[in-house]
Amino acid sequence: MPDQRVEAFRQAFGSEGMPEGRLHAVPGKQVGRSTWTRRRSTTRSVMSRARPPRLGGVKVGVILPAAEADGHGETPGWPEIRSFARAAEEHGLDSVWMFDHLFDQTDAGSVEGMHEAWTIASAVAATTDRVQIGTLVLCTSFRSPGLTAKMAATADEVSAGRMILGLGAGWHDPEYDAFGFPRDHRVARFEESLEIIAPLLRGERVTFAGRYHTTRDARLVPPPGRRIPILVAGEGPRMVRLAARHADAWNTAWYGAPDERLSRQLAALTEALESEDRAPGTMTRTVGMVVRDPQVDQRADEDEFSGSVGELAHAIDAHARLGIDHLIVLLQPMTESSLGRLRAALELRAGLKTLS
Repeated sequence: MPDQRVEAFRQAFGSEGMPEGRLHAVPGKQVGRSTWTRRRSTTRSVMSRARPPRLGGVKVGVILPAAEADGHGETPGWPEIRSFARAAEEHGLDSVWMFDHLFDQTDAGSVEGMHEAWTIASAVAATTDRVQIGTLVLCTSFRSPGLTAKMAATADEVSAGRMILGLGAGWHDPEYDAFGFPRDHRVARFEESLEIIAPLLRGERVTFAGRYHTTRDARLVPPPGRRIPILVAGEGPRMVRLAARHADAWNTAWYGAPDERLSRQLAALTEALESEDRAPGTMTRTVGMVVRDPQVDQRADEDEFSGSVGELAHAIDAHARLGIDHLIVLLQPMTESSLGRLRAALELRAGLKTLS
């Protein structure tokens, strides 16, 4: 059976009615670029290991180990998370990602710890140099929309323009009940949040009077220094349609090697893009992939990958041939050794592509 958390996210990503917003660039805005350039010149020395070639255009990132299920019987501490993020960068990976939960409650009722997503994402932004940093996805129920927009703009400045803002309506009822967040009309609340967040991140003044949220001439000062991409995760028809209408990137999860389910989802996205008169090339396609090391973790669901380094190289290549732009890998176990296996697969894939 798959890890319970993976199964829960699979169900959540397949649910209907979680719209996301597409953010647009601020015309002529160049705030912060010179600062970013100066910061890059003073960061840590060049990585000791060369970045693996990325053939076929596919990026590869990993989920960060910030939950109790990711550690050795306890929630990983910040030194371990930081080490994993830096190792991902040193191994040449393109991105690191955080789930957003206050805790995880299993079917049996036990509670497992998780670190708060944005604090970790911001800390990773300050202690890495190159990798993109994303949320998969940030729950708008936990933070007011104005604060979320302000946080995104500030963290993007800290990261020198490397943040990917994933937003969602939330789904895990136990944490809502425990912390007093309202569970009613989650999608409606999310839509209102998005109507505030998106224009604020475009540099606009926002006055909004909704059922759940209000703002009066709100604005971000300073404004964001660049277009901060929005990612939408979803598989149902409504989610895919909303992604085509509003998002910069779309995610479907969880998979092993490509299968018929993934092909159907990609076809549905293409159809939705056409219905919105949107060029297919304007959408970044991302896929969540579970990768287990068979020598360490023998469990593997049919929607997960468990195989040799060579087989993993072929699986990654198969995703690239389908037109996937970015693979977000949930490693099992979440160790630096697993990062090494992933890098080896990328290097092997590059060699195979060179020979073909």
